Amino acid sequence: MLQFSTRVLLAEDESVAREILEFYLNTIFDEVIIAEDGMEGLEVYKKAIKKNKKIDLVLTDIKMPNMNGIEMLENIHKLNKNQKFIIVSAYKDETMLLKSIELKVLGYFIKPLNIDNVMEMLIKAKNEVLEDKKRDQGIVEINNIYTYNIHSKLLYEKNLLVKLSKKETQALDILILNRKNIVNIESFKKELWQNEDTLDATFRTVMKRLKDKLKTKDFIISRKGQGYLIE
Repeated sequence: MLQFSTRVLLAEDESVAREILEFYLNTIFDEVIIAEDGMEGLEVYKKAIKKNKKIDLVLTDIKMPNMNGIEMLENIHKLNKNQKFIIVSAYKDETMLLKSIELKVLGYFIKPLNIDNVMEMLIKAKNEVLEDKKRDQGIVEINNIYTYNIHSKLLYEKNLLVKLSKKETQALDILILNRKNIVNIESFKKELWQNEDTLDATFRTVMKRLKDKLKTKDFIISRKGQGYLIE
């Protein structure tokens, strides 16, 4: 299964706030890059793009020398309209806050920092980053045991690949693409064999073999007389 690495850019000119935020960011994210003002932050971001190192989250103070946080964010936004941001400030500047609305700002920290609030928001931000990465890679979390990659057509039980036959993979793919909806047997057979005349017994054999490989936590539900679904 794919393992995702997360990278954060922190732009903060105050040494105490920078050290505190860096410490807590390092407890949640895999890599933290530091900049001491907006100009440096923008240059760091541009270098990361050139090196094809995606920055998943930008956390910045507003009031900084050389270039303030909002100016930095606006410049970054031009480079990546989907970039996620968190803003830090000594006070809530309503003008600055209104400017940030058009950007993808996940939250707003007010100094002095409340560590509980900081940790809660950073964990939430990381979860959003990971969900985006999963979607980009075509990964579907079926339950807490199984994940499926709709691009590679591979099923994983935790970190172990579940070996499926071609027909079993096709059947699972149909269910994933129609998740939460019942796929009736006739539609299933038509999709699998392009032929509605395929024997029901042949279809049931495929489904039984597929479900037998999901014994840890079978997620395929059979509705008698209706069909199959994944809830």
